Amino acid sequence: MSEDFVRIFDTTLRDGEQSPGCSMTTPQKLILAQQLADLGVDVIEAGFAAASPDDFAAVKAIAGVVKGSTVAALARCQQHDIERAAAAVENAEKPRIHTFIATSDLHMEHKLRMSREQVLASIAQHVSLARSLCEDVEFSAEDASRSDQEFLVKAIEAAIQAGATTINIPDTVGYAVPAEYGALFAYVKQHARGVENVILSSHCHDDLGLAVANSLAAIENGARQVECTINGIGERAGNAAMEEIVMALRTRPGFYGVQTRIRTQRLYPVSRQLVALTGSQIARNKAIVGENAFAHESGIHQHGMLRNRSTYEIMSPEDVGVPRSSLVLGKHSGRAALADRFKALGHELDEEALNRAFVAFKDLADRKKEVFDGDLEAIALGSSGDETGPWRLTSIQLGGRIGQGASPEAVIEMVHEDGRSVRQNALGDGPVHALFSAIEFATGFHYGLSDYQVRSISTGEDAQGEARVKVHAEGRDYHGRAVSTDVLEASALAFLEVVNSFERRRQFLAQSAAA
Repeated sequence: MSEDFVRIFDTTLRDGEQSPGCSMTTPQKLILAQQLADLGVDVIEAGFAAASPDDFAAVKAIAGVVKGSTVAALARCQQHDIERAAAAVENAEKPRIHTFIATSDLHMEHKLRMSREQVLASIAQHVSLARSLCEDVEFSAEDASRSDQEFLVKAIEAAIQAGATTINIPDTVGYAVPAEYGALFAYVKQHARGVENVILSSHCHDDLGLAVANSLAAIENGARQVECTINGIGERAGNAAMEEIVMALRTRPGFYGVQTRIRTQRLYPVSRQLVALTGSQIARNKAIVGENAFAHESGIHQHGMLRNRSTYEIMSPEDVGVPRSSLVLGKHSGRAALADRFKALGHELDEEALNRAFVAFKDLADRKKEVFDGDLEAIALGSSGDETGPWRLTSIQLGGRIGQGASPEAVIEMVHEDGRSVRQNALGDGPVHALFSAIEFATGFHYGLSDYQVRSISTGEDAQGEARVKVHAEGRDYHGRAVSTDVLEASALAFLEVVNSFERRRQFLAQSAAA
């Protein structure tokens, strides 16, 4: 590929994670970071290193393992932020510091309480500091789309002169429209001195539903980096969806004339991985990766598809990793057939992972008549993205009457990694409440249940159920997910994942304080 290509800057782990309900633990972030690197993402924004010890540790961990992709850490135009960002990415194969300050009069007056001259001085000082600590520095003019254009050019020139290698012109609040946003890039290219020596980047939010359209308009006018997220997650209405931008460029090469380095066959599997890790579901009619994206119900459409797929499909589902058929496997299916189906679903499992998956598949096949693609995806992704923990559930028993006025009883047995074994019973308003109460009493974990969902992930009366739990404790949200043919077992395991995440965080904070 020539040097004239669009770099994909993925901010799922930073801006995306700021979306309510999408927070991830460090082990979960590591899983997704590896997936993003395999996808071919050029830059992975791993987090805001100065935000908390947890965020710093996550960025540092990601920087230490990711190969091929640049790993970026976000920092305000403040010395402490930039130094923390530099320390977090210092071991990255390709590190980047991404620093920002607002340039709109609205933000400068009411948020920063700084004059234009003070903002320009801060840009020069802090971009220079970042460049002294890292060769690859990106500067973002926050709220650029609502900034005075002449002042925006001065801010960009100051950043370029101080050593920035990438200049981001974000539509921070999703206010711009495509023609206007594209014209802004054209204006900067025409008027900013030194702009020919840097990469121009777009970063769009979806408040008016225009994030992808604005990003494409920026590309038409010279942007060669696009900041986006998997499934379009992000603050408020979200960010530009990576999969939509990538496939627009791939599907319309004659119009845009530029491509990305993304391995598009990995888009659907990575989308599903994010859903598994965060519990943030996507609409069935979501472009590219939604369940209905390649489904045809209309008789006229089906007739056309049978004659020629291109009548109603402008891209191939295989191009984005969407399985074309739903192959049914059973207890007599072998390892080779299983491996082949995982590959078709976009999961390249190594020998050790395949062995674990085969054991889980056989166990499931013994309990179900048929194993569907949804079941296999659940096995490939694991019952959660973060299964290790101090507590392990060994037995569940439910008794008592169920119904109006009844109080079901749950009896559980658990073991802790320190050797403790606990047997606990509890009554509840229903069986799930009884299970959660028993786990709470056994572990000493006190919580506020924010959300609880159960759904079927395959078909038939013996379909597997997926349980998702969201809990608020000590000022943070914790998420749990588990899959089982028994929805009560799935519910208990999902809640236990929350308990383990909470206890691991406490252990981490205690170790950090001791250090």
